[in-house]
Amino acid sequence: MSTFTNGFSVLRHRDFAFYLGARVAATIAVQMQGVAIGWQVYASTGDVFDLGLVGLAQFAPFLALILLAGHAADRHNRRNIVALCYGMQLVCAALLFWLTLSGTVEVGMVLAVLVLFGSARAFMVPASQAIVVNMVPPESLGKAIALNTSTFQLAVILGPTLGGLLYLVGPAAVYGVVAALLSLSIVFMMLTRPIPQSNHVKPISWHTLLEGMHFVRSRPIVLGAISLDLFAVLFGGATALLPAIAADILQVGPTGLGLLRTAIGVGAALTAVGLAFRPITRHVGRAMFIGVAVFAAGTIVLGLSGSLMLSLGALFLMGAGDMVSVYIRHMLVQLETPDAIRGRVSAVNAVFIGASNELGEFESGLTAGWFGLTRALLFGGVATLAITGLWWARFPVLRKMDRFPDPNTDSDPKEASSPFAALAAKRRGESPR
Repeated sequence: MSTFTNGFSVLRHRDFAFYLGARVAATIAVQMQGVAIGWQVYASTGDVFDLGLVGLAQFAPFLALILLAGHAADRHNRRNIVALCYGMQLVCAALLFWLTLSGTVEVGMVLAVLVLFGSARAFMVPASQAIVVNMVPPESLGKAIALNTSTFQLAVILGPTLGGLLYLVGPAAVYGVVAALLSLSIVFMMLTRPIPQSNHVKPISWHTLLEGMHFVRSRPIVLGAISLDLFAVLFGGATALLPAIAADILQVGPTGLGLLRTAIGVGAALTAVGLAFRPITRHVGRAMFIGVAVFAAGTIVLGLSGSLMLSLGALFLMGAGDMVSVYIRHMLVQLETPDAIRGRVSAVNAVFIGASNELGEFESGLTAGWFGLTRALLFGGVATLAITGLWWARFPVLRKMDRFPDPNTDSDPKEASSPFAALAAKRRGESPR
């Protein structure tokens, strides 16, 4: 089998193929919708503060509900949760379509719709992350995660472009296509038949809600990987400054800004495709630290750059380094976590990622206001390198990790094993451990 064919061999698992199709269609739809909402709101008010409210309206319910959503992902059928969330997002697209056609688009009404959208996203993220391990056998999980991540990045690149082109016809056209794509996602998701998950979860309580957080704290490898990624993005959040870089440093205008935003996504997507063909199997911990260091170095080069080509190269490296870190972190969360609490641990992971993205953008803007644009970028890159060195010393178990954990062994003897191992045991007439 050729390397190219081998990279896509995971698509032979029909459930994963349908899941991937659903996620790609939904991601493109969400990215298109984001472009339309941004343009529509800013055209209506001309106030950049309203654009900030658009982000807040989606993030606030996500933060408030994510732990509850993680518990739900462990207690209830994850496939049905993801499909239901796509349905809620479909309702949001339909409401935006109706508001546009009726000519009653007001910021308050749009924000109310986005609160519902953010609530659906809160429940979808942990269920969607945790269900991948139920879609493929353990030996295919690495390729599944890499292909899942690479197609997500491609959808993130493609979605805004399609949304911008469709917006030339009108925002209603965008929302109509978004609704169609989300409908397709629901159909694809309901066609999946994932391996039954471990759902022996106690009724909701503070203990069960926080069990994912307790688990992360008890696992130095998982805690080190998640927190390293958190602080790397927190201090290296240069993407929020790209409009200022394009206008004030490179003087390339909106076209150049589009290229800058694309470069980091292309770096991430190509790296993820490469990982699908040749997954990381040795020196896993060292590879994660190298990925974060490359991301930091790219940030420093971006701060020193005065040319468009060098800046594009720096952003490409940032995307590539970040993707290595994301891939390893995601693999560790899936393989180190028992299936019975995978949803709650994925929720903790999602909180860390969401907080680092949002706070990283705020930190970048704050330091740029204090120190100036170039110094803010340099500070972010150097701080990320310092964090990498500190975590290298603080988490030796992560640094020395050679291979990923065996997916067929229990992370915790008190918890259920891999769902595929449990299914195999059941077919042999054995009781799962």
